[in-house]
Amino acid sequence: MQIEFTKMHGCGNDYVYIDGSRFHIDSFSKPQFVRSVSDRHFGIGSDGVIFINPSDIADFEMEMYNADGSRSEMCGNGIRCVAKYVYDKGLWDEDEVDIESFGKVKHIILFIKDDEVKTARVDMGEPILNPVMIPVNTSMLDDPTGNVIMKPILAGGKEYKITCVSMGNPHGIIYVDDVDNLEIEKVGPILENDPFFPKRANIEFVQNLDKTHVKMRVWERGTGETMACGTGCSALTVAGVLNGFYERNTDVNIEVLGGVIKVNYAKDGHVYMTGPAEISFEGVLEWQE
Repeated sequence: MQIEFTKMHGCGNDYVYIDGSRFHIDSFSKPQFVRSVSDRHFGIGSDGVIFINPSDIADFEMEMYNADGSRSEMCGNGIRCVAKYVYDKGLWDEDEVDIESFGKVKHIILFIKDDEVKTARVDMGEPILNPVMIPVNTSMLDDPTGNVIMKPILAGGKEYKITCVSMGNPHGIIYVDDVDNLEIEKVGPILENDPFFPKRANIEFVQNLDKTHVKMRVWERGTGETMACGTGCSALTVAGVLNGFYERNTDVNIEVLGGVIKVNYAKDGHVYMTGPAEISFEGVLEWQE
């Protein structure tokens, strides 16, 4: 079967996008398909694959998979690219769109220039702070009902203090003095798979520069280090407010490896994320189930 694809990225967080209404892959075959496509040596190469499907509760559905073939609940960079895809390809003609991901609907405002979406602002909704819902292992908490703020956790013989937030997927935020020289490939997988996270977790390492400017590197669940993470940027902004580092209702500019993402934890309780969406290239791949 020949499948048309579009390779897109948001600040370097790259995925292969496929119109699921035109190209159908059996659900049992999708994990292997995703692993093959995402392989950077033998496939197209990406942080995962996103299928754009019809939705009964929104304008479109985003069905997102990590590079290891596991399904993920949400992707902030990915959903901006989905919005660009449907507009640029003429599947949608308005500057606002609702996109479903794992049963939850996100509202997106498109910023258009020369008939192309350049950036998008996503209403990421309210953060989830309940430990059971993130989820974390509440048996390891002194207070299983309170927010998880600066919880000591060991990795590689070193103690880290982690703050936990879910933006539809689980995140652990750790503050460091020097994010550039962090050995993320060593500590990232240990923390991702720690028993504290029953469904694994995305781990953000954050260096605060001032109250509106930070640097971040991220170890993504099921993928490894990526150039950016939209849900991670959203989660770290919430965590920073909880820890008193940033102010509510103020834009925080987050420098990731692939660019800058802007996040605002607003007074209405919602998190708003703004960033770019770009097409890398398009093509046709062969797949035999």
